[in-house]
Amino acid sequence: MQNWITEFMESYGYLAVFLMITVENVFPPIPSELILTFGGFMTTYTELTLTGVIVIATLGSVAGAIILYWLGYVLRIERLELIVDRYGHILRLKREDLHKANAWFDRFGYWTVLFCRMVPLIRSLISIPAGMAKMNFWLFLLFTTIGSLIWNIILVSLGAAVGGSWEKIVEVMDVYSNITYAVIAIAFIGGVFWFYRKRKKQK
Repeated sequence: MQNWITEFMESYGYLAVFLMITVENVFPPIPSELILTFGGFMTTYTELTLTGVIVIATLGSVAGAIILYWLGYVLRIERLELIVDRYGHILRLKREDLHKANAWFDRFGYWTVLFCRMVPLIRSLISIPAGMAKMNFWLFLLFTTIGSLIWNIILVSLGAAVGGSWEKIVEVMDVYSNITYAVIAIAFIGGVFWFYRKRKKQK
C-alpha cells in the first residue's frame, strides 16, 4: 500500500493529497502519518509548497470528518433506543445510559473533538458520536479544523524537515499509534469492567 500511495501522490500532487486524506478520514486503516510526512518530503523536490500541502490536507481532513459527522447524525438517538430496548439486556444497557453518554458529550464534546483529532484511529471516528450527539455543526467544524490543522502542520513539517528520511517519522508514528491502541484497549476493558461492576452493585 505504501508504494501505491507514494506513487499516486507523486503523480497527482495536491489532488492526491486531498483525496488520500479525505479517504483516510473515512477509512482510518489508511495511515495519515504516511500521507502527511511523504507530502512534506515532496515539498523538498517538487513544486508543492509546505503551506499548500498543509492547507489541502486540512481541507481533506475536514471533508472526511463532515461525511462521518452526517453519518452519525442520521443515527438518531431514537433508533439507538430501539436497538437498546431489543438487545440492551445482552450488554446490560438501558435507555438512561444512552442519554447519560449523550449529556457527557454535550458538555465536553467540543474539546473531545479537538484533542481526538490528534490521536490515531480516534481522530477519524470521533466525528460519528459528534453527529449522533447533534453537536452544533459549525462549532464541530471549527474544532475539527483546528485539531486537524495542528496535526497536519506537525507531520507535514516533520516530513519536510527530515527530507529523504521521512520514513523514520512514519516508524516513530507507528510506535505512537500502537501505544495509543494499547491504551484504548486497556481503557475499554477497564470501562467494561467498571460498568458491569456498577450494574452488579445496583442490583
